[in-house]
Amino acid sequence: MSGTLYLVSTPIGNLEDITIRALKVLSEVDLVACEDTRRTIKLLNHYDIKTTLISYHQHNEISRSKELINKIREGSSIALVSDAGTPSISDPGLVIVQEAISNSIEITSIPGPSALISALIMSGLNTKEFSFFGFLPEKNKDREAKLDYIKNLTETLIFYISPHSYKKDISDLMNFFGINRNVAIAREITKIHETVLRGKLGDSNILEYNPRGEICIVVEGADSFKEHKSNPLCDLTLSEHLDFYMQQGLKRNDGMREVAKDRDITKNEVYNLILKEKKGC
Repeated sequence: MSGTLYLVSTPIGNLEDITIRALKVLSEVDLVACEDTRRTIKLLNHYDIKTTLISYHQHNEISRSKELINKIREGSSIALVSDAGTPSISDPGLVIVQEAISNSIEITSIPGPSALISALIMSGLNTKEFSFFGFLPEKNKDREAKLDYIKNLTETLIFYISPHSYKKDISDLMNFFGINRNVAIAREITKIHETVLRGKLGDSNILEYNPRGEICIVVEGADSFKEHKSNPLCDLTLSEHLDFYMQQGLKRNDGMREVAKDRDITKNEVYNLILKEKKGC
């Protein structure tokens, strides 16, 4: 009979932020798969857990997943943890979950800490709707495409950022989102030096900040779309929106200008977004 794959959330800083259920699972499974055995052993030692550890990280994820799935099929139960927080959230885990699903293996989540959720609820920004984008792409072309895609989203936006890229990332966010978006910079969440810096993207205290440690950035959604949601035409697709104006007798170029005005974006953006719609992107 097959065992079970447990996806176990672990503390993101303070070792006391772990559930009783997580400790029970970590002590009872046959094996704990983790990103860095040196980091996870500190957690297990803190709670006097003697379970054997095995490495599972981005460089061996594919081969190790097959190995671990075979062990589970033979009856072993395995807990997957990341260095901190919840597995698969900007950390390894997806590959083994997909392998487990394809092999009809039982998967159980042991919920717990997540840096993005902690940062969001401390930010003071809208928590009803939000999107998480992890780390921004390193290549400028990919990064610009990503930011161009999300700049008009109205929900709260959440990113992970490393200290060495903070200045560039903040500068790029400001260039695409403008200087007036409210933002919260959360660093070292749950740790001794936990800090949440709030302001606007263009504020000097945000631009000149030199954070250390793990960083999560929470950015306000696009105000322009909030303001124009009352216009029923904005509930249409861009193509349908344009068709409406053309049916009123406007030429295509003039129609795109009206669509751009309704949605508070440029005419070029309307043109490019309509092309993407037609391509099914």
